[in-house]
Amino acid sequence: MKKITAPIFRLVCHVALLLQLPLHLNAQDLHLSLQDCRQMALTFNEQVKTADNAVEKAKLDREIAFAQYLPKLDGSFSMLFMQDQELLESSEILGFQFQARGAYLAGINLTQPIFLGGRLRAANKLAHIGKAVSEEQRRKIRMQVIADVDNAYYTLISVRSKVQMLEAYSKQMQALYDQIQLATNVQMATENDLLRISTKQSEINYQLQKARNGEQLCGLALANIIGSDFEQTIIPTDTALYTAASTLMLSEDFSTRPDLLLLQRQIEANAQMVKQERANYLPTVALVGSYSYHDNLKLKGTLDLPNLNQLSYSNTFNGGSPYVLLSVQVPLFHWGAEIKKVKKAKLDLNDAQLQLQQLERSMSIEVRQAVLNVTDAQRMVETTVIGQQQADENLRAMRQKYENQLCTMTDLLDAQSQWQQAHSNLIEAQTQLKIYETEYLRVTGRLEQ
Repeated sequence: MKKITAPIFRLVCHVALLLQLPLHLNAQDLHLSLQDCRQMALTFNEQVKTADNAVEKAKLDREIAFAQYLPKLDGSFSMLFMQDQELLESSEILGFQFQARGAYLAGINLTQPIFLGGRLRAANKLAHIGKAVSEEQRRKIRMQVIADVDNAYYTLISVRSKVQMLEAYSKQMQALYDQIQLATNVQMATENDLLRISTKQSEINYQLQKARNGEQLCGLALANIIGSDFEQTIIPTDTALYTAASTLMLSEDFSTRPDLLLLQRQIEANAQMVKQERANYLPTVALVGSYSYHDNLKLKGTLDLPNLNQLSYSNTFNGGSPYVLLSVQVPLFHWGAEIKKVKKAKLDLNDAQLQLQQLERSMSIEVRQAVLNVTDAQRMVETTVIGQQQADENLRAMRQKYENQLCTMTDLLDAQSQWQQAHSNLIEAQTQLKIYETEYLRVTGRLEQ
């Protein structure tokens, strides 16, 4: 690819500005901040979408549970087709026929539950707890997605920084090679010096190629999380990894962590399950109001009259009838099955409480470890900053000494290797600090968008 000179580049930009046309230097680059990546991942992630659906389903469950308090109105309609039935037949009285061809029965029922042993109240509380559980589960998943994005984003920044550092290191070695080559031409340096520099350059190029491959892989990993096109190169814009005064206030409080809240909700649900099982051996009371209407029921026959005449008889039955029913059901003897169900539900409640105690201890250790990791990483960054400054000063001094023939080529190459290692250590320490900070916020339940 040919290089574009500065005057030509400025001319192209000026023409594009005058024509008000967009200028795309590289359509494959995607410049994203950390917040952009977080938002894209939360929008793209399938688990987050599933959690959103779970929250909506929990809302519907709560509405369904509340509807159990309200009266239920049902309608019914039945139509009967059957063969005519002979009802009466003797020598004096001819037979009657009962006809039900096309007879129908229509009705409407209104049922109002009055007392179901606390079953309805427990079901509504369980539905409310279910909604809270689904929301905490969604928050947990979102926090994990954000943590994955931060890890991939900062890792990409780290590898890109190492690539830039190795490129700068390669330029230093090339400048040193050119300097030694000139010195060799005037016999002020030896071919051995050039060979040693060439060997070092080969080592740097190998490291640089590995770093570039790692940069591509990290970019693909981040693109996979946020759902972007793999053909687009992601360019991080939030490259400031370290500030001397951190605003993160460290605390071992994890009371808002979703895992803890989920188990607390589980205990509440188990307590309601105990009440729900206890309601099975309590009386239930319901009020039922109904109205039914029947029509097209026919009775046909012939009667012998005293004057030896016959009289045909036909009658159609129809009409409606309302009624009100108060239903009371009292369980008397079920061989103790209901009581045993209550005992089992209480054991489940006890298990959840024990699990909460165990989880609190493990979380306390995990949070304390996260605090120590952040604290140690902050100290490590401070140490590596000092090491980088010392390595920069040492390399500057060694260059001056080498130019004044006060040190050997070995000393200069060692100083440059120390410079490379110091900068690499600083990049790794800064990246690890950011990752530890994200993990600390996650385990304390404070990692929010």
